[in-house]
Amino acid sequence: MKKLILILLPLLFILHFSSCKKDPVATGIDKQLFDMAGETEGYTWYKNSDAFLPKSSGSGHPQALLRTRFNDVASSMLDENGKVKDDASFPEGSLIVKELHDKENSLSRYAILYKDTGNVSADNRGWVWGYVNADGTVSISATKKGSSCINCHLQEGNIDYTLMNKFFP
Repeated sequence: MKKLILILLPLLFILHFSSCKKDPVATGIDKQLFDMAGETEGYTWYKNSDAFLPKSSGSGHPQALLRTRFNDVASSMLDENGKVKDDASFPEGSLIVKELHDKENSLSRYAILYKDTGNVSADNRGWVWGYVNADGTVSISATKKGSSCINCHLQEGNIDYTLMNKFFP
């Protein structure tokens, strides 16, 4: 019996760790979104502040903190206080990057909205949704067209899928 345990134990260990699902390395549109999210020059922070905000009660993201930034195209839909205008409809080329942090200075993941109506991964409103880990692996591929995100982002109070004003007025 002891001999059998000595044989089975290593096999179970190998099976357990070889079957662990690992997120794939970003390629294609996911890599493009990851690269865009990593660029930080020329962005405007939500409410004109790069301060970390605590996760809201309505968030489906597991990380404790977030910061949201808008590229120069998307920032045209922000008011003078850096909040999304109530009637905003983000123009083509808008990039919104939500940095999700486990704790300050511990970036875990990017949640990305990129307005590119001609992209095959765009949803019916022209948004390409990215959910990419900070290490360059993909949590949820943009090819899924935001199917894991849209239900939350369609809730009352959204402005062109954004919820910053609702949860961080």
